[in-house]
Amino acid sequence: MSARCQNCNERTRLGHDGFTLVELLIVIAIIGIIAAIAVPAMLRARRTANEAAAIGSLRALNTAESSYAAVAGKGGFSPLLATLATPCPSSTSAFISPDLSIDPAVKSGYTVTVAASASSSPGPSDCNGVTTETAYYTTAVPVSAGLSGLRGFASSSSGAIFFDPTGVAPTEAQMTPGGGGKTIQ
Repeated sequence: MSARCQNCNERTRLGHDGFTLVELLIVIAIIGIIAAIAVPAMLRARRTANEAAAIGSLRALNTAESSYAAVAGKGGFSPLLATLATPCPSSTSAFISPDLSIDPAVKSGYTVTVAASASSSPGPSDCNGVTTETAYYTTAVPVSAGLSGLRGFASSSSGAIFFDPTGVAPTEAQMTPGGGGKTIQ
């Protein structure tokens, strides 16, 4: 073999570009360590955002129920989300947004419901002929407790929002004065 060919082979072996397998494995290990640190923080942030959305949904429902009682319900409250999503014949706008118009509604990892309160009684008919209730009870519970959210929430015609750290909705008894329920600050 000529000296010229030996130089070519040597140059090819010594002057190659790229990464070795060991270098690639080190990079993959570093990415794995960073992911292991970041994933729990991301899940925690997602749960916090879902809980904030659930609280926002309950606040929106409290506002919608107040508006409904004043405008359409003749002082009575809606026992269903679907009723709040139906506008009066003289109007084109509903009392809640379409994402909460199905009973029960699933929004941001929480199941949101509205029902007549246990202490409620039938009220007058609304503008669409639907029977209202004298009180309501709303809940927002995680679809998957621990993953989509940690706390369960509930509210009623008083407007206060209560939470339970176990992921179940606080009962109406817990939401009464002296009932031991914890309110959102």
